[in-house]
Amino acid sequence: MKNYVDCRPKLLVLGDLMIDHYLWGKTERISPEAPVPVVDVQRESEVLGGAGNVVNNLVALGAEVEVASVIGEDRDGERLIGMLKDLGVGCEALVRDPQRSTTRKSRVIASHQQVLRYDSETRIPIDAGSEEQLLERIERLLDRGIETVLISDYGKGVLTETLTQGVIARARERGIRVMVDPKGTDYSKYRGATAITPNRKEASEATGIEIRDEATLREAGFRLKEELGLERAIVTLSEEGMAIFGDTMRIIPTKAREVYDVTGAGDTVIATLGFVRACGGDIDEAARIANAAAAVVVGKLGSATADWEEIAAFEEELQASGTADRIVTPERLERIVERLRNEGEKIVFTNGCFDILHLGHVRYLEEAKSFGDVLIVGLNSDASVRRLKGESRPVNPEMDRAYLLAALEAVDYVCLFGEDTPYKLIEKVRPDVLVKGGDYRGKEVVGSDLAGEVKLVDFVEGRSTSGIIDKIHTQGN
Repeated sequence: MKNYVDCRPKLLVLGDLMIDHYLWGKTERISPEAPVPVVDVQRESEVLGGAGNVVNNLVALGAEVEVASVIGEDRDGERLIGMLKDLGVGCEALVRDPQRSTTRKSRVIASHQQVLRYDSETRIPIDAGSEEQLLERIERLLDRGIETVLISDYGKGVLTETLTQGVIARARERGIRVMVDPKGTDYSKYRGATAITPNRKEASEATGIEIRDEATLREAGFRLKEELGLERAIVTLSEEGMAIFGDTMRIIPTKAREVYDVTGAGDTVIATLGFVRACGGDIDEAARIANAAAAVVVGKLGSATADWEEIAAFEEELQASGTADRIVTPERLERIVERLRNEGEKIVFTNGCFDILHLGHVRYLEEAKSFGDVLIVGLNSDASVRRLKGESRPVNPEMDRAYLLAALEAVDYVCLFGEDTPYKLIEKVRPDVLVKGGDYRGKEVVGSDLAGEVKLVDFVEGRSTSGIIDKIHTQGN
């Protein structure tokens, strides 16, 4: 894969801008006034939404971004402009209309679940004066190095047929690619674009063809391409990847991941497709990377983005399928932990030498895993074991010990550390639960200040590595 980390393409995002407002809390009871949950709000956050989430994704990837839209002359409009400028986004093509309200979507999230959304917005089409102003400003930007135009339609009235067709025509005159994330059932206003990216449901509704198998998918995809005069139609298929319709139909698969929130997944797809294509990547590579980016964001809550480090980590996981792939470096473990935390997983950490694996070890690790969702084992290196237990240990070298641990059903990841204590590794993990043996009762547990809680697990009586070694020596004599 080409290295896109240092690529800085210049893209224009045209569409419906909005503010996504989140109220985060927890709920433990039902209101006595109505059969609805009572949410104890603990914090609030605001991020760019709608076409603004496409902007967010492009900035996360490293693009230089200009944005074009019509927003209100209101407090939310001022807030939105401030958020864009904080990201370093160009706002020259933002038109203010005192007759419109800037869209704000407020979502109430309780215990990782969205329980309510309420909107404040104007959805009528923009007037002719705003169309003319916006088109003039966009044309000036097209003459100043824009490489790709991304149209993000959320059906709030900015993307009228006159405006959309005007932008597509002017971009085509200059040889500039136009990619569209569509809305509604009538796609005629997108005619002449380079590509559109509906999902399966949207493509079905726009073509009148129920997509239920590969044959109907093929029929719908090629109908979109031909009727709209596109270079390509791209139909996103959720966990199945995406289908690309050019001269032929090709399905670019992805790997399914647990979904926490699909909010903004389409924004991530079109942003990544546009970025990679603007950097010279072919459409198949762009689709593969966009699949990975979308898989990253659906594992997060709310409108989210994926950066190159997260995409690389996901692709690394795709290639990791065997026992050896669960043996990770501290650097890789840090990325894995960040992803797990974003997905709401409860992380358990324990550590030890685990020399000559035996029943006591396995029972201990099984109980440790029962305290959470993911068990990470810090494993003393050979040098560390020698310092702790003497020159005759370990009996088994570190990679043998690591492989045996990684092969256990209870263990998710194994990471070697060379220090006398695992404190530096625990600093990277910051587990929800830190597990140690029952012999630590009344003693200080290294890393307890970095963990959510500490659990002590009693060893199986009569089972120990030292006991096994002594027995071997006795029988040998």
